Amino acid sequence: MTKTNYGRLTAGLIAAWFALSLLASALHLLQTPQGRPPLGLLLAVLTPIAVFSVWYLRSPAFRDYILSLDPRTLTMLHSWRIAGFVFVVLYAYGILPGMFALPAGWGDIAIGATAYLAASRLVPHYQRGFIAWHLLGVLDLVTAVGMGAASGLLNPHGLTTAPMTTLPLSVIPGFGVPLFLILHIISIAQARRWPAEQTHRLAHAAGSLGAQ
Repeated sequence: MTKTNYGRLTAGLIAAWFALSLLASALHLLQTPQGRPPLGLLLAVLTPIAVFSVWYLRSPAFRDYILSLDPRTLTMLHSWRIAGFVFVVLYAYGILPGMFALPAGWGDIAIGATAYLAASRLVPHYQRGFIAWHLLGVLDLVTAVGMGAASGLLNPHGLTTAPMTTLPLSVIPGFGVPLFLILHIISIAQARRWPAEQTHRLAHAAGSLGAQ
């Protein structure tokens, strides 16, 4: 399969995934009874990541396509996460619990606000800094999911993350969170190849000079 075909296939799968997440929300499949762990939300987050990981590991052609994507573009997509200020606003209006909304909101704001700098300044010369930035992005998302799952259990009589299981907020855990986690995984995998690729380019350049 060519790179163009993989691009079309990936775009189609992402569109279908988004539609499926909307359908799951409309059918209330993500809602969880009070005091129980949000298994629907956790499955919505983990299933796409598991599918992507298996496909990436089992298909060399798909892996080559993924690693050929522009890391700057993938990193810039995280700029959308500055919309995490919505969580802070919803906390201020007493809709979401602070245990979840504040770390999730401010973490997303920090990642979204620095995405342009990470894309423009760290690629491809600062491998460690680039990977560290993406690991912070992963930590932000994992913390948000963990605190969202724990808040209802730790404080069952207080505010819960129930609004996150209904539209339009349900699109965030059902689609946005796993998508951004996959983008982080891809970028980290790409960055781990940079030293080897740079060494290969230097060796090739030295060989070309020697031939002259």
